Amino acid sequence: MGESHVQAIHAPDDVVEQMGAAAKALAAGDAGAARQTLQRVLAKDPRNLPAWLNLAAAARAMNDYDAALGALEGALKLDPRNFFALLGRATLLERMGQAKAAAHAYGVALTQVPPDDRLDPNSRRAVAHARAVHARHVDELEGFIRDSLAAAIGDPGPSAARRASHFIDLTLRKRTNYRQEPVEFFYPGLPAIEFYDRELFPWLAELEAATADIRKELIAVFEEDAQSLVPYIDYPDSVPLDQWAELNRSKQWSAYHLYLYGERVEENCRRTPRTMEAISLIPQPQVPRRSPAAMFSVLQPRTRIPPHTGVANTRLLVHLPLIVPEGCGFRVGGETRPWTEGEAWVFDDTVQHEAWNESDERRTILICDLWSPFLSEVDREIITRVMDAMDVYTETAPSSDL
Repeated sequence: MGESHVQAIHAPDDVVEQMGAAAKALAAGDAGAARQTLQRVLAKDPRNLPAWLNLAAAARAMNDYDAALGALEGALKLDPRNFFALLGRATLLERMGQAKAAAHAYGVALTQVPPDDRLDPNSRRAVAHARAVHARHVDELEGFIRDSLAAAIGDPGPSAARRASHFIDLTLRKRTNYRQEPVEFFYPGLPAIEFYDRELFPWLAELEAATADIRKELIAVFEEDAQSLVPYIDYPDSVPLDQWAELNRSKQWSAYHLYLYGERVEENCRRTPRTMEAISLIPQPQVPRRSPAAMFSVLQPRTRIPPHTGVANTRLLVHLPLIVPEGCGFRVGGETRPWTEGEAWVFDDTVQHEAWNESDERRTILICDLWSPFLSEVDREIITRVMDAMDVYTETAPSSDL
C-alpha cells in the first residue's frame, strides 16, 4: 500500500516534467524528441488534453499529417468542442489537399471560435483564413445547388422560387431559422412564415388601390388633429420595460387608433371614412377586448423600433405604406425589405421583427390585423372563445398590441 501511495504522488510530477521537456523540445525545433516524450506521457495519462494537442503539433512539424490527425482525434474525444483541435484538423486537411473536407471542417471550427480579444495574433490570422475558406466554399456550394435546381426544375414560379431560396439559405446556414415566439397565445399547427405570398390575400390589390384616399385622410389628421396621436408604447412604471424603455410613453413612435381593444374609435373613424371602407375588405378577427385592431403608425425621424414579437400567432398583420421617406426599412426574421408607398405586405409578427426610420422626415403606415389564412372557421371560434374566457375569468385589462 505504501509503494502505491508513493507512485500516486510522484506520477503527476513525472508527467509535468515530461510535458515541460516536450515543450522545450518543440520550441527548439526538435519535433522528434517532443513526439517521443509526449507519447510516453499519453501512455501514462491518456486523458491529458494538452499532450494530445502538442503531439499533433509535433507530428505536423514532422510532416506526418496522418499521425497529427490521429492526435487531434484523441484530443477531440476528450473535448469535442475544443476550438484549437477543430481548427488544427481543418488546417491539416487543407495541407493534405482535401479542399472540401477542409472547408467543412473550418465551418465546424468557426462554431466554437472564442472572441477575438482572447486570441493571439497568429490565432486571429488563422481564424480570418478559416472564415475566408469557408465563405468561399459556401458560395461555391450555393452556386452548384442553384444551378442543379434550375437544370432539374426550371422556373417553379415566384412563390416556390422564394421558398426554395429561403430553404437553400437555411440549409447553408446563411440565414437564421427564426421561429414563432408569441408573447401570449400559440395555436399549434400554424406555419412560421416571415412574409406571406400575396396570392393568399385577394383583397390586397383593392386595399392598395385606396392608398391615395387613405393618405389624403391621414394628412388631414396631421393638419387638423395631430394631438390625437398617442404614444404607441404606454406601459406603467411597474412593468419591466426591457427593449421598450426608450420608446415608452414617447411620441417618437405614435399611433392614431381606428380600432382599439376591439372597438371602433368613433371620432377617429368619422375623420377617415375612406380608410374605414378599405379596412372593411380585411378579414379581421373579432375577439372581445382584443380585435379588430387598426391604426396609423407614425415613426419619427431617427427612430428605431427594437426587435420584438407579437401577441398571438393566430393573426397576421398587414402594412400599407403611406408616407415613407428614403432611409426607412423593415425586417422580419431573416428577411429585410424596403418600403414602397402603396405596396402592402402581410407578415407574421410573432416572428422577431424590427423597423427603422433613418431619415429626417416622419414615416407613416396603416397597420391592421387579420386572421391567419390557415385557420378554419372552427379554429377561429375556438381561439375567440378561449381568449375571451381567459380575459373574463382573470379580469384582464384590454389589449390591442399590434
